[in-house]
Amino acid sequence: MRLRITGVAAMAAITLALVAGIGLRAQTGPYSQVGDIQIGGAAGWDYLNFDPAAKRLYVSHGAEVVVIDATTNTIAGRVTDLKGVHGIAIAADLGKGFISNGQGNNVTVFDLKTLAVVATVATGNNPDAIMYEPKNKEVYAFNKRDNTASVIDAAKGTVVATIPLGGSPETGQADPALGRVFVNLEDKSQIQSIDIATHKIFDTWPVAPAEGPTGLAIDLATHRLFAGGSSTVMMDAKTGKVIASLPICSGTDATWYDPGTKYVFSSCGDGNTTIMKVDGDKLTLVQTLATANRARTMTVDPVTHKIYLASVKPAATGRGGLPDSFHVVVFGMK
Repeated sequence: MRLRITGVAAMAAITLALVAGIGLRAQTGPYSQVGDIQIGGAAGWDYLNFDPAAKRLYVSHGAEVVVIDATTNTIAGRVTDLKGVHGIAIAADLGKGFISNGQGNNVTVFDLKTLAVVATVATGNNPDAIMYEPKNKEVYAFNKRDNTASVIDAAKGTVVATIPLGGSPETGQADPALGRVFVNLEDKSQIQSIDIATHKIFDTWPVAPAEGPTGLAIDLATHRLFAGGSSTVMMDAKTGKVIASLPICSGTDATWYDPGTKYVFSSCGDGNTTIMKVDGDKLTLVQTLATANRARTMTVDPVTHKIYLASVKPAATGRGGLPDSFHVVVFGMK
């Protein structure tokens, strides 16, 4: 049956066609798949991190951290006997790595060269995201269940402060020049700024129009934050002012910034990654990149500009993943 479309209906049809066209164009862009690193094993994972100096990729994987040689895309080693790994922080200047064990309520310290465990540091309840602050050489472990940050002297391996936070923490970032550490409060849709000298809360800022921020990235040159939630927002790290916002894919859990390309990445559980570019005071959509099943976390190599996302191959039922199918998918620029 042929339908006549007039007036408001015609305008609506034109609008839908334009939106669809924009969406199709957004699928094409500079990134495409260039690798697939098979790891195998159970499906549980969380954060990834990259050490550009050593060209190593660190992947959380349940009770272990898998270390990938990024020059060959092969497994270089593993840090094992862990308890519910969430994140990995790299203190390259000290030759140490730090792993947050959510089920162990502690942080594992390991040697970056040998991967041998050298210490275990007790923290608050369920340390999740973890990061290294290079100015004071301290590690911040953000404890999900008691809404605190455990601050660890990275050289000594001892807790030097416990900071009460205003909500449930997610990813953190450091700006040594400003003397600040920033952390998302997912349940409050806020970012808190911490003074690294006093270990006190300096300020609290809303991230609206975004809600439920999880991933957090920073441009140290311009002191701008990028918080990924229901959308990704660009904020002034000095004032907390939201400068720009852009809609993204659904179910994001990681946001990264590449200073070489000025690209911002937000990866999502719906199997897409939204790639944006910082254009002055604007965020411009570059590409909606189809990635992999449940690939909600990622990291970036700032030298090669490759991005790495963890995933499992989907089961035929649509629930969970195929056994022994855990892998890392690699995307690079054309």
